[in-house]
Amino acid sequence: MTKKDRVEFIIEKLEGLYPAPAIPLDHKDAYTMLIAVLLSAQCTDKRVNLITPLLFKKADTPQGMAKLSIKEIQEIIRPCGLSPAKAKAIHGLSVILLDKHHGKVPNTFEELEHLPGVGHKTASVVMAQIFHTPAFPVDTHIHRLMTRWHLTNGKSVEQTEKDAKRLFPEKLWNKLHLQIIYFGREYCPARGHVIEQCPICSKI
Repeated sequence: MTKKDRVEFIIEKLEGLYPAPAIPLDHKDAYTMLIAVLLSAQCTDKRVNLITPLLFKKADTPQGMAKLSIKEIQEIIRPCGLSPAKAKAIHGLSVILLDKHHGKVPNTFEELEHLPGVGHKTASVVMAQIFHTPAFPVDTHIHRLMTRWHLTNGKSVEQTEKDAKRLFPEKLWNKLHLQIIYFGREYCPARGHVIEQCPICSKI
């Protein structure tokens, strides 16, 4: 099977399994999505979804979050890990949104990546899922699967993103990144992966 055939097979298989993938992080707007994605770094989406209701009950706007102390935020988000840095970033970016962006989450990669705690992957998720701008956020699942499927050399997340954008049609990026995440969790885990039982790895 050529690389082109593999790509087409993967797209077709993922579309059959996950025709309408939901965003796995609970949110109600751009701001709560940004905070949820920031919290998801080195933490499961499941745990983030348990913690964000507690945080957003206290504050679910930049105005409300800026009024909380970093210590208050940290106490709530502690189960998500890296809580000192994340709490400082959440408070800091909330203040910046008020000072520089009229309390609104900006809709460009450059402005998002200038916010504390917001890297390229976090910005990509927000741009893709909130502002519907073509992006291909690469998390550990996507990095692992792209390598397993011999679509990238696996040397870096940056290279994986470049290869994904080169191989997959741009109009599918926002949906595909979710489909691959769901597939990785359900069929293609990091440990205990049985190739013969994997609907994609067993065929390519």
